[in-house]
Amino acid sequence: MVSGWRAAVLGALSIGGTFSTPAPASAADAEWGCQVLLCAASTNPSWHGVPYCVPPMVKLITAMAEPHFSWPICSGAGTGAPGYEKYADCPAGYTIGYTWSGGDNSSRSEPNLCVKTDNRCGSGSSSGHNGDSCAETVSLPRPVRGQPYYFDIRQSSGGTQRFWFDLNH
Repeated sequence: MVSGWRAAVLGALSIGGTFSTPAPASAADAEWGCQVLLCAASTNPSWHGVPYCVPPMVKLITAMAEPHFSWPICSGAGTGAPGYEKYADCPAGYTIGYTWSGGDNSSRSEPNLCVKTDNRCGSGSSSGHNGDSCAETVSLPRPVRGQPYYFDIRQSSGGTQRFWFDLNH
């Protein structure tokens, strides 16, 4: 039986026409870009726990350090290079914020904070008894994703499913 992630990727590949013969395709027959896609989409276990996946993913990690690296593409899947989102969503009630730098705070960094403003004085009041502001800004470091890369893979239903993965070796 083909696991869910392999079925999704192999389904995407067959939609794209890569496997046009009636014989079932196996992951071992896939070109490197398709191997990477199949392995990146592995969720339980991740590619780290799938012996077949370690060599192509280590090859990828090594190749990424080379000048003029180009992501290996699985042409039949229609996914291209993966997306990348370093940070996870902020907790409920927080918005994305930035760290400001430069002597005059004129440069902002990447969106690495979660920020919210609380009213410390209660409802309807904008200043305290000494004229102090009731607004208190609270910021937290924005959570960093353990798996910041993703592929959006077409499903046979017509929608897409996002598969998150890491490139830590």
